[in-house]
Amino acid sequence: MAAPAIGRRRTASCVRTAVFLFLVTFVWLQLHVASLGSARHAAPDAAAAAADANDSTAAILSMVPQVLHKFLTPKPRRNATVAAGAGAAAAAGTAANGSAGAAAAGLPVPRPNISDIRRSIERYNEMQTIHNEEVFGPVQNDTLIIVVQVHTRIIYLRHLIVSLAQARDIDTVLLIFSHDYYDEEINELVQSIDFCKVMQIFYPFSIQTHPKEFPGESPGDCPRNIKKEQAKEMMCNNALYPDLYGHYREAKFTQTKHHWWWKANRVFNQLDVTRNHTGMVLFLEEDHFVAEDFIHVMHLMERTCKVSCDRCNILSLGTYLKTYNYYGDSKKAEVTPWVSSKHNMGMAFNRTTWNDIRRCAEFFCIYDDYNWDWSLQHISQGCMAHKLYAMVMKGPRVFHIGECGVHHKKANCESTAVISKVQHVLKFAAKHLYPTHLTLTVTNGNKKQKLRKGNGGWGDIRDHQLCINMTKIGR
Repeated sequence: MAAPAIGRRRTASCVRTAVFLFLVTFVWLQLHVASLGSARHAAPDAAAAAADANDSTAAILSMVPQVLHKFLTPKPRRNATVAAGAGAAAAAGTAANGSAGAAAAGLPVPRPNISDIRRSIERYNEMQTIHNEEVFGPVQNDTLIIVVQVHTRIIYLRHLIVSLAQARDIDTVLLIFSHDYYDEEINELVQSIDFCKVMQIFYPFSIQTHPKEFPGESPGDCPRNIKKEQAKEMMCNNALYPDLYGHYREAKFTQTKHHWWWKANRVFNQLDVTRNHTGMVLFLEEDHFVAEDFIHVMHLMERTCKVSCDRCNILSLGTYLKTYNYYGDSKKAEVTPWVSSKHNMGMAFNRTTWNDIRRCAEFFCIYDDYNWDWSLQHISQGCMAHKLYAMVMKGPRVFHIGECGVHHKKANCESTAVISKVQHVLKFAAKHLYPTHLTLTVTNGNKKQKLRKGNGGWGDIRDHQLCINMTKIGR
């Protein structure tokens, strides 16, 4: 009987050892997981976890190199009278957002001068000035072009600029800021960038420049919730064109899709410096934040596509997941059909892909959905010869830091909590950045996707026509 007893003891010992090793391995892996949802997952010890919890402005500044604090520190606003003498563009900017100096001096706050703003926008778009070109050299056909869509959220924009400034090889790119709101403080911030070539373009059909006429809100437009029969009786402008849910257009929602489509056409087909560009164009937004190796990773993805994924025609550097394991996922990428709600952050494509998209301009422009990304997925499923197929980084290099936007409003839209958490995620992921190669996982995309019903907000024939006209060269 002694032999079976010894056997049982040995088996129990082996089981205990296996369990112990499993627990040790599990705990060790958890220390390498970075999480936006919970700060303690990002830190390997209690002190770092305590630091994560501190999302004050001072704490955030402490993680930014001193030389870059200038991008986070607002400058005192100039007196409106002084600014007006600085030239037409500055004068228009003062009319738009330079009232702080006048208010501080006890003077009446000037109203925006729409005519001046329109003239300044026209001048900027005509001049196509590239700042810092004399320092960093001319744009080449394969130069990485980064296009940032900007509205009014300057706090987030400041942090995006700081993250870009810390990226390796940022001095090789052309950074284009596409604005749908003319704001002198934002202009000054953008024009203070000294780490790469910079250009500004301005969406010319904005709500700001058309406050009482289409594509803004016209007094003759139908109220959003009125019934079609009532609208026809009222004879309001767009009575015959409610969206598929029976609602009439709201300019604040239609503008984003118009702006995205305009800037893509502007960059690929109309700007002198990029109309023959053959390299990658990366699309960011004002409330994004980039990792320091995002350019390195994007070039690595581009090379990997050529060797291992012929059908990949779009690169996605961001993800909306809350938890990331950089130890295991830093060099992993997924190959999958492009999905608008998952892969629209930090996405990049080249002229070949753009030409495929542009051929479906009408399909994009008449689809009853006010979201540019849903509209892009619609043309991928129902129009494009080569559907959008994405290579997506599992360890993201682009993050979303915005607490508020078109769809979401919170009590505090200037919260720094997400910014602080992203800083700490990247701090503890630093040793896993700059992979030398990528490992691909292919997701089965053979399942046929149904064409989705749009979200509406885009039934007005005037929006359709404005959108289609943007594709015409020279507009």
